[in-house]
Amino acid sequence: QVQLVDSGGGLVQAGGSLRLSCAASGSISEITAMGWYRQPPGKQRELVAAITGNGRTNYTDSVRGRFTISGDHAKNTVYLQMNNLKPEDTAVYYCHAARFDGRRWYDVAWGQGTQVTVSS
Repeated sequence: QVQLVDSGGGLVQAGGSLRLSCAASGSISEITAMGWYRQPPGKQRELVAAITGNGRTNYTDSVRGRFTISGDHAKNTVYLQMNNLKPEDTAVYYCHAARFDGRRWYDVAWGQGTQVTVSS
């Protein structure tokens, strides 16, 4: 099994920055990619950014150019650097780990979530 612990959320003014961290433990070899999802109040959870083991990244359009996902293999940790935050970025952010078996993606684990609140 894989366990994810995410942290780093908080309250910040518009235009500010935050860095989220996600530490993975357990059966790390199961993981093909890791990412961050967010769920704004009253809305569905959406993928924000993802990174594969070889460093390939993907971003949703609304955060591209403002957010950067990165990984530290030695620490089994993934980061999400969020700059120029906007009120619409307010959400609970969840770390996610996935596995690809050559045909489809599988959920491996979710973090507990960390609240990000951006004031205008």
